[in-house]
Amino acid sequence: MFNKYPIHGEEDILGALSLVLYTLILMPLVKYVLVVLWANDDGEGGIFALYSLICRNAKVSLIPNQVHSEKRMSSFRLKLPTPELERSIKVKERLESSLLLKKLLLGLVLYGTSMFISNGVITPAMSVLSAVSGLKVGIRNTSQDVVVMISVALLVILFSLQRYATSKVGFALGPSLLVWFCCLGGIGLYNLSLYGPTAFKAFNPLYIIYYFGRNPFQAWLSLGGCLLCATGSEAIFSNLCYFPVRYVQYMFVLLVLPCLVLAYLGQAAFLIANPKSSEQVFFSSIPSGVFWPVFLVANLAALIASRTMTVAIFQCLKQSIALGCFPRLKIVHTSRKFMAKIYIPVVNWFLLASCLGFIVLFRNIHDVGNAYAIAELGVMIMATVYVTIIMLLIWEFNIVKVLSFFITFLFLELIFFSSALSSVGDGGWALLIFASVLLMIMFIWNYGSKLKYDSEVKQKLSKDLMRKLGPNLGTIRAPGLGLVCSDIVKGVPAIFGHFLTSLPAIHSIIVFVCIRNVPVPVVHQSERFLFQRVCSRSYHMFRCIARYGYKDKKQEHHSVFERLLIEGLEKYIQREAVELSLQSEDDVDSDEEPPTPMKIITAPNGSLYSLDVPLLADYAPSTQVIPEASCSTPLHDPVLDYAQNLELELAFIKQSKQSGAVYLIDNPIIKARKDSWFFKKLMINYFFAFLRNNCRRAIMLMSIPHSNMMQVRMTSYV
Repeated sequence: MFNKYPIHGEEDILGALSLVLYTLILMPLVKYVLVVLWANDDGEGGIFALYSLICRNAKVSLIPNQVHSEKRMSSFRLKLPTPELERSIKVKERLESSLLLKKLLLGLVLYGTSMFISNGVITPAMSVLSAVSGLKVGIRNTSQDVVVMISVALLVILFSLQRYATSKVGFALGPSLLVWFCCLGGIGLYNLSLYGPTAFKAFNPLYIIYYFGRNPFQAWLSLGGCLLCATGSEAIFSNLCYFPVRYVQYMFVLLVLPCLVLAYLGQAAFLIANPKSSEQVFFSSIPSGVFWPVFLVANLAALIASRTMTVAIFQCLKQSIALGCFPRLKIVHTSRKFMAKIYIPVVNWFLLASCLGFIVLFRNIHDVGNAYAIAELGVMIMATVYVTIIMLLIWEFNIVKVLSFFITFLFLELIFFSSALSSVGDGGWALLIFASVLLMIMFIWNYGSKLKYDSEVKQKLSKDLMRKLGPNLGTIRAPGLGLVCSDIVKGVPAIFGHFLTSLPAIHSIIVFVCIRNVPVPVVHQSERFLFQRVCSRSYHMFRCIARYGYKDKKQEHHSVFERLLIEGLEKYIQREAVELSLQSEDDVDSDEEPPTPMKIITAPNGSLYSLDVPLLADYAPSTQVIPEASCSTPLHDPVLDYAQNLELELAFIKQSKQSGAVYLIDNPIIKARKDSWFFKKLMINYFFAFLRNNCRRAIMLMSIPHSNMMQVRMTSYV
């Protein structure tokens, strides 16, 4: 806070300390610990958890991420009071009807995420560099080059061990942080007892007014440095998946906040007695007898803070990938017991390279600190906006409480932000460029994904058209299970028609599989698959929507996925047979026309193809060998005999399962139309194509063997 202007007296120190104390009380305590933590999404925190919570209560996602049936899932049952209140309904209708508001919400969450990732780059650089800078106090004449080299070495070691630290070393972090906070509080008490209790005057907020009255411009500039006492507040919320809300609140109020307050009071007491030691006030205030132990603990705490922020970024990116706002990356689950413990290799090394770049570029904590404040405030402002929407839409708070929260914190954060922006030329420019690149990547991915999804929806086939394809092409049904993977949840994907016209042979059972990421943290295994028939029963075609929350692990082996899918399909058919049998008595007098006899030809290899039926008649296992080109006519109506039809269909599924499963995967290429504007061509034909070709696809996470996979590539112009 005093790196640009000297200290003119005790009143400056007390005014700056009063700013720090009330920033700690208002930002981390009141805003995050007492309010924002309650805006979690079933225990998940972070800016994307707030966006997911809003998407679940209002259809504001540009890419549809929920269908009507998903609202019956247990994860969708929101324990919220009186959702019928008029204000909540008006807010919901306004959000759902306005395309501009939907785009604004998405833009804000993308901006907040880019700032949060930038924050995760600055945190290790700032924390480690400032901790290692204590060498200048312990060893006189230590050069800045030595500090930079040691910081770089520590960061390389930290990120190299990040995968293992996530699951194993994490058990040592709690005791280490406890020792660190005890050191902070103990050093603060030591300085207060040594230099007197004058610093306690700073609890009087009038000192803030006096501070601005004497040096208004200097006080305004110092706000950017003051905010550094509250950095990491967003990490409390983002890492919420590891602890219950009450535990975090109790530990912050009973341990973290008192130790921080004592530390700053002790530093102010030391600074009042030694006003020329403001550059390294913390390390200078440590008693000489315990300097090196505290120095080691400080560096360990800096590494822990860096690791915590990196883990929070992993969680944030996993949420953003699930909601279609970031290219799919390889996610490694480092613990079989805890789903939240993940590791993203590409992001880990990207963060390391970025941290090293910031340290080598700026080389001192002042310039890095300027960028740090900008990143933290960008995330804080977005959290304020989203929590305000949640207060209106979900919590249904009194409008006075909502406006009080919104106006108070947005006003404070904008003042802090204006101060931080004043130092853009001193280091903040690099972070703004970095965040802009991240924002552009996320925007292009979401924009391209939206155009791709819209193109698939427009090109989907109608059921009537598919019924005509079978007899016109003489489609052959080969034994086995065909899984047609696409992103649409209604209709028949265009790749299926393209496949039929190119090679008119399909498997005896076809399942249109859509892997969906729904805006909930976890989908229970019993609710994973949603089935329905496509066309009539004789087609043996089904639709399966495989639903995953943004916290779910998707790296299932393909054999496990197939087993669970077939089990779900069998349960669906059994449940359907029971429902039809219960309704059969009421449907006796139906006006429906009786079914006409169907002819089926069996080839020598056991394959079935049709003459005058759409694709496949009901399968009826027979002990007799049917000669080639012989015809068989059902002796009874299999549709009305539900018990026998169930047995036949289950036997048919069992035989198809034994024949094996083949994945028919859509691998489309989208290009901008020739009459599109230049920037659209640039984003779609080059940037989005590059991201799509170098990221993972949802179905590819199952490690499907090449022998069980067929890809259909179609070019769509958007």
